[in-house]
Amino acid sequence: MPVPGAPYSRDELESAFQHYQDEVDRIAGSGDWARFADLFTEDATYVEHAYGTFSGREEIRAWIVRTMTAFPGCEMPRFPITWHLVDEERGRIVCDVYNQMHDPGDGQPHGASNITILTYAGDGLWSCEEDVYNPATFLRATTRWCRAAREHDRMTPAAEQWLEMFGS
Repeated sequence: MPVPGAPYSRDELESAFQHYQDEVDRIAGSGDWARFADLFTEDATYVEHAYGTFSGREEIRAWIVRTMTAFPGCEMPRFPITWHLVDEERGRIVCDVYNQMHDPGDGQPHGASNITILTYAGDGLWSCEEDVYNPATFLRATTRWCRAAREHDRMTPAAEQWLEMFGS
């Protein structure tokens, strides 16, 4: 049943969220991270607790390209959603995103999750994304990935440099 006074129906929110997921899959598969910003309105806000807040589509574009084309972002080919909920009253989707890293050679899953809050703006676009996570969890996951990659001769120079700077 629709929520009285809600700006968007559950069906529209679910459809827009599915489009978001499909596009992120295509973008991650192609490496064309500049397209990610096109999922947002021109005046969107992206709140990333470790990197800061980005205002407007072009700031989001510059940040996402910089982040996802460098290690460890460049080692993340998939971002499966493990669960989501629809807040029809506020026009939001809240979800758990698993930031999955490439197999470093040990056949084990490597990655970490974050909670993402998406605020819908209509016409298939989002006005805000906020990613909430513990940076220490990502640090540990990336360090484990580096150690496994090194053990299986799959360590890249960028990963080696990252491990020297951040790994324990």
